[in-house]
Amino acid sequence: MNAPIIDPLQGDFPEVIEEYLEYGLMKCIAFNRRGTLLAAGCSDGSCVIWDFETRGTAKELRDKDCVSAITSVCWSKYGRHVLVSAADKSLTLWDVVKGEKITRTTLQQTPLQARLHPGSSIPSICLACPLSSAPMIVDLNTGSTAVLPVSFSDTGSGLAPPARNKFSDGSAPFTPTAACFNKYGDLVYVGNSKGEILIIDHSSIQVRGIVPIPGGAVIKNIVFSRNGQYLLTNSNDRTIRIYENLLPLKHGLKALNESNDTSDELDGVEKLKAVGSKCLALFREFQDSITKMHWKAPCFSGDCEWVIGGSASKGEHKIYIWDRAGHLVKILEGPKEALIDLAWHPVHPIVVSVSLAGLVYIWAKDYTENWSAFAPDFKELEENEEYVEREDEFDLITETEKVKESDVHEDDEIDIVTVEKDSAFSDSDMSQEETCFLPADPSPDIPEQQDKVVGSTSKLGDSNHSGSPLSEEAGQNGQAMNHVSSPVEGNIISLHYTIY
Repeated sequence: MNAPIIDPLQGDFPEVIEEYLEYGLMKCIAFNRRGTLLAAGCSDGSCVIWDFETRGTAKELRDKDCVSAITSVCWSKYGRHVLVSAADKSLTLWDVVKGEKITRTTLQQTPLQARLHPGSSIPSICLACPLSSAPMIVDLNTGSTAVLPVSFSDTGSGLAPPARNKFSDGSAPFTPTAACFNKYGDLVYVGNSKGEILIIDHSSIQVRGIVPIPGGAVIKNIVFSRNGQYLLTNSNDRTIRIYENLLPLKHGLKALNESNDTSDELDGVEKLKAVGSKCLALFREFQDSITKMHWKAPCFSGDCEWVIGGSASKGEHKIYIWDRAGHLVKILEGPKEALIDLAWHPVHPIVVSVSLAGLVYIWAKDYTENWSAFAPDFKELEENEEYVEREDEFDLITETEKVKESDVHEDDEIDIVTVEKDSAFSDSDMSQEETCFLPADPSPDIPEQQDKVVGSTSKLGDSNHSGSPLSEEAGQNGQAMNHVSSPVEGNIISLHYTIY
């Protein structure tokens, strides 16, 4: 849609279901970095890649060793690889272009979510969040794992014992824990069941900061915005919270170490909380004060101006949209099917949702064109109006008055070589290795069977009906008629009919 003719007062968020995608029973979705490809994991263990521009299937990734449902899909930085986690406790890394399996790793627990390191162009490590154990860093090349801490003890090193399904103090049983990388992957943010955000250096497996959540509710989801400036948490207290990232986007670990050095007068948890207060600041809270519903798969828009969350109620497909100031601006109501996953397009105001029935719905904006943007004197009319002609409207004007001096500087050089960075990407470093579209593999054409009929009649038939099944039958009949009726091959027989 042409941007100048869009009314800016409409709001840059989706409004209606544009269409839906259907392929087996899809469970989870993820866009690549540019939003040109959409990956969807299915219940039969396959992963389908959609070309989002044409809305057609571009590739199907199927592993004969995996027949369990896919729990999450994640793209690599440059879109050449996809990491797939499945209910059979497996992590599989795929080459999207070749459609080949690169490596497969089996964990001790079912990974509910797996995320590739965002700062690496060649994926080698990932962050996995299993069902009944602590989040872990997995080396995809060797299969080795390193369990991350989910709580901190004053007397311990900050590591929770991985062998037990309880925290270090034994206060509560283990619940699924959410975790995510920051923008460049030097830190991991873990949300635990005590209502705390742990900031962890995953290279040394140490807790560097703690941020307590108001109310201390269990954190179910934790995700960074696309530009890395905001962190979103979804808790069991039915509240979505937005935190502002106070650390620099690059070299956040270095700045965190400096914060630790300035807090030497404190010790233990108090020191970590003091450091955490310098890392994250509560920015906004979102909740439905009337229905008090739980939220599912909340996330940011591509430009971080909007926050969305799906209703976790059974039998309804509702998506709530807030602006960053905390105002509810839209409620999207879909079919009577529960919502299980959400994703906002990285560039366009498009939301993609997955229903319990396995369909992927595409929510887009219902545009109203503003044609007055083309000319200031253009007026849009709601209904027909009587026009009164001015007295001098059609008077002849001399040519000298018509010609006005042009404001265009004809001597200025126009740069048609320099490519401006895309403002939709904070790190718009378009790489030559980046995969935005998958090459099409056209099906080979069926070899044409050349008729062996000699003569100008058969050649005329071939030129007009080549490749058609009807033409082959007609050619065979024509060949028989030609051999029977014509004593000399190559002559054209003309038939005359007299109508009485």
